[in-house]
Amino acid sequence: MPNLKDLKNRIASVKSTRKITKAMQMVAAAKLRRAQEAAEASRPYAERFNAVMAGLSASVGGSDSAPKLLSGTGSEQVHLLVVMTSERGLCGGFNSNIVKLAKVQARKLLAEGKDVKILSVGKKGRDQLKRDFGKHLIGHVDLSEVKRVGYVDAQRIAKDVLARFDAGEFDVATIFFAEFVNVVSQIPTAQQIIPAKFEGDQDAATGATTLFDYEPSEEAILADLLPRGVATAIFSALLENGASEQGARMSAMDNATRNAGEMVENLTIQYNRSRQAVITNELIEIISGAEAL
Repeated sequence: MPNLKDLKNRIASVKSTRKITKAMQMVAAAKLRRAQEAAEASRPYAERFNAVMAGLSASVGGSDSAPKLLSGTGSEQVHLLVVMTSERGLCGGFNSNIVKLAKVQARKLLAEGKDVKILSVGKKGRDQLKRDFGKHLIGHVDLSEVKRVGYVDAQRIAKDVLARFDAGEFDVATIFFAEFVNVVSQIPTAQQIIPAKFEGDQDAATGATTLFDYEPSEEAILADLLPRGVATAIFSALLENGASEQGARMSAMDNATRNAGEMVENLTIQYNRSRQAVITNELIEIISGAEAL
């Protein structure tokens, strides 16, 4: 059983930890507001972009002149998984949930006899993937020095992915990230970006091809916009990840602060009981000594 000094030190230690978690919660709350605004601001553009691209891709169809980023290589043997996580921890199950989804997809593809290559974005995801899929890792993108993720960072990742596709290193590319819903809910999501798949509204897509005549041709426009579409999808995923990370960290630090408070209360009760027991024993000893005299 710990003595009074040990209990007192533990109480002081837990109180210090509670101050740290409370401060981290407040910092995450401040960052969450900016990250959430950025993620929500990007959604209308991404949705409209996908709707227009859906119309263009529907008009091109399966023609031989369709760009390679839309039609694919004609094979689905080699898959590239782009796993996006955070550079820092202490954000609950945010990173683990994304990595878990990627691992499930990787194991499914390997069971089907497909080849899997993994490109990690974020140190925490790379560290977890190394344990089971170390031999499948082909690259890593470090964003630890980036204070605020911008479109330039998404372009850098997109250029890496497109260069590997042009070199014939893979046939299908899928990105993994967490879609932000609210502070307590972040949904791990997988989105295929090569060959491009656009889930635009069918009426909007039909309207886009009916109301507009494109000059130059749809094929030429797609060849120019599809690389930008890859960068846009990656940028949207990075923004969603940023908001999800701060929301998860805020929730995790709030839980840690509450648990630290409960632990302080329990340790204080234990300290008071032990202190009372010591005082009672001392009184008994004094009374017994006095009676013996």
